[in-house]
This record gives sequence, structure tokens and C-alpha cells, in this order.
Amino acid sequence: MTVLGIRFCTVKPFDEAKALQGFFGDSGWGFAERDMGGGEGDGFSGAVFPAGEASWTEIWTAGEGMPEGIMLHIVVDNADAYAEQAKANGLAVQGPMDMHGERIYFSEAPGGMNVAVLSKLEQ
Repeated sequence: MTVLGIRFCTVKPFDEAKALQGFFGDSGWGFAERDMGGGEGDGFSGAVFPAGEASWTEIWTAGEGMPEGIMLHIVVDNADAYAEQAKANGLAVQGPMDMHGERIYFSEAPGGMNVAVLSKLEQ
């Protein structure tokens, strides 16, 4: 079992999410932003700043079905194996959920931080 990367995801109100995009992007640290294929104008819904192949920072705008909060995603080689281990160790694990080409399990860490453990689905 191997950890391949991490993703930090934050969901904020529009103005805060847009400010974070600037902070990480061209008007701040200058990290390269992934092209989300969105249009021009005020259609901003989020931003992704890659850090290698399996790691990145995600910033999304809060809205219906996307509540405000933070989540740590841990990218692994086999999410099923990690979930089995976590359950055997007594953790409450939800899932799996298959979406966006990934198998995802969810858990809540002490203190309330949401954590997702995920791996690519076999093609």
C-alpha cells in the first residue's frame, strides 16, 4: 500500500474563493493553474493548482450541494485496501463512491476535518 499524493480542498463563499485563486495564482504566489475549461466573465466556480501528478490544491465556491468546508484527499494506490485496514482499526468509513474515474472512501478525523482516501479506478 502506497500513498501517491495529497490534495487540499477548500470550499468558500464566492469572494473568498476568488481571493484564494488570486493568492495562489498570478496575482500572488504565481502557481500554475489547471485550465478548467470555463468561460469568460463571472462564471468562476473554482480553481485547481497542480503540484505534481497526484497532488494539488482545489478551491471551490460554496453553493447548493457544495457546502463550505475543507477536506484533505489522500491519493493511494489501492483505496479498497486502505479502507479495509481503517475499518479493521475501528474507524468509521463511508463508501466506496466511484466518480471522476476514482474510488473514494470518506472519514472524519478527530477535530472534525473531512478526509477522503481515493485511488484511480481500473480502466
